[in-house]
Amino acid sequence: MKKNYALAVFFAFLITPLLAATNSYRFTIDLVQVQDDKIKVSLQTPTLQTTETVYNIPKMVPGTYSVDNFGRYVSDFKAYDHTNRLLTSEKLDDNRWRIKNATQLAKITYLIDDTFQDLAAEHQIFEPAGTNIEANQNFLINNHGFMGYFDNLKRLPYEVTVLKPQNFYGSTALKAIKTTPTADTYLVPDYMELVDSPIMYNVPDTTVLKIGGADVLVSVYSPSKVVKANYIGTTIRSTLEAQKNYLGGTLPVERYAFLIYLSDKPNKTGAYGALEHSYSSVYYMPEMAPERIAQLIVSIAAHEFFHIVTPLSIHAEQIHDFDFNNPQMSRHLWLYEGVTEYAATHVQVNQKLITLDDYLNKLRAYIIGASRYNDTLPFTTMSQGVLETYSQEYGNVYQKGALIGLALDLKLRELSGGNYGVRNLMNALAATYGKHKAFTDEELFDKITALTYPEIRAFFRQYVEGNQPLPYTDLFKLVGISYQPVVKEERVSLGPFHLNFDPESQKFIVEEVADGSTPPIKLNLRSGDQLLAINQRTLTQETVNNILRDEVYAHKPGDEIKVLIGRPNKRDKIKIKKLTTPLVETTEEKKYLIAVDPTATPQQKILRDTWLYSN
Repeated sequence: MKKNYALAVFFAFLITPLLAATNSYRFTIDLVQVQDDKIKVSLQTPTLQTTETVYNIPKMVPGTYSVDNFGRYVSDFKAYDHTNRLLTSEKLDDNRWRIKNATQLAKITYLIDDTFQDLAAEHQIFEPAGTNIEANQNFLINNHGFMGYFDNLKRLPYEVTVLKPQNFYGSTALKAIKTTPTADTYLVPDYMELVDSPIMYNVPDTTVLKIGGADVLVSVYSPSKVVKANYIGTTIRSTLEAQKNYLGGTLPVERYAFLIYLSDKPNKTGAYGALEHSYSSVYYMPEMAPERIAQLIVSIAAHEFFHIVTPLSIHAEQIHDFDFNNPQMSRHLWLYEGVTEYAATHVQVNQKLITLDDYLNKLRAYIIGASRYNDTLPFTTMSQGVLETYSQEYGNVYQKGALIGLALDLKLRELSGGNYGVRNLMNALAATYGKHKAFTDEELFDKITALTYPEIRAFFRQYVEGNQPLPYTDLFKLVGISYQPVVKEERVSLGPFHLNFDPESQKFIVEEVADGSTPPIKLNLRSGDQLLAINQRTLTQETVNNILRDEVYAHKPGDEIKVLIGRPNKRDKIKIKKLTTPLVETTEEKKYLIAVDPTATPQQKILRDTWLYSN
């Protein structure tokens, strides 16, 4: 544990500090006086020129692609004039309050509840975008859940003072312009940057890594203190170093913060993960063994950390001036999430953290994942309709979106003789636009074409704006990789069923048991069984492949093995059973097989090496 309040100065927000403007938002958030899991928010308002105004809490925030209505957690909303008299206000909907006589407005107060403990609501907010209020334990302040803005005044400065318990520290990528043992004050230029800058308060457990010219803060809240920031920092360092090398040796930011909240309680969403910001990311995960937490964070961080490129340096107008209460979606989720996910995997083979075979298996997993979605739906159409019409297709941004990034990279490599790829394109786009300049949705494909090759416009027209499936066979052939959509083979197995991993129970589940052997063999496993161990070897995500290889695939049909299962009874209680079950021969249909082509030409091999390993 590192109790160091001077860290706020060391881990600085490296821009010229803003002077406190006379016409600014001045918020006070009280983390000391907690009432029924609610905290009081006070706002000294900027000077308003209109007779009435509307105060807004966001309906949605960037990066979530979900309508969450954060204003529903506000209660006891009151508006006052300069003499502390109440002004007339009315609630317009979940997220907006109209205030009369706004030229007299001086102060607003309200109570705010947190989202983590809201187990009754029909719509649950994804925890990394949510808020947590645990008196004297932890406060996760995603600022959009606590503070809002007046109509047409998102661009005013925000001065935020947080009253905190005396031994608490605020972990954030922001710099506190004033810090005492009981309060921190932050100053940000506008509401967009406020929302982009989460803060986590608790007794500090932090470490700072020096990576590529950047200070990277790792802050952990672990209720039982089993997971430490130093351990997480040590584990993720190699990944961050690889990403730094992948981006050319330096990072495009001067500071970054990993805010990691570990929960010892069940969550209603059933989801765990992270939400990216320009200079930080918020993680929500179940508290478990340190080595498992560290590996989960490594796998997620590989994606989230790359968001320092997009949308920080490359983004559309819809993101640059985000409308929090009437959001307009960009057409380019293939870029924001897809290319980011592609880079998060490609960096691993490029920096030789994984083998080529492992990388090809990851690409196969993307193709399998994408096959569960509508492959004829244009990606630009899906992106624009992701909040409503096509909300069920959103997960494809991490599957086909990554494959679009792959296809674009291979196409660029082909056209340039291996000398130009997606990373070069991202650098060119960042130089063209940057943090303070947005592109318009309609211009991006033409701009990319102008920066690269005329053939790239046809690529986007066919495979991103159009409904044509990506031509995997032709694309992989460019780099001497074979692709087979369907292959049938005989193999020894536990039976003709699927073995799926359940992230909530952390167990492997037997599904769709059917006797497909000839002659029929009685199987002792049932659909719904938890497969816990084979021949006394415990199955985990890390051990399952080796155990199946040694205890199943290496044997003959008819051989018997011992399994330990958890079987639900009629009351859905899990009963542990030891069984002996025979191995069977099944015909397995494998799809989307990807492998190095042993007959690849010298030219294909050269292009493969530049695609995989060039800097």
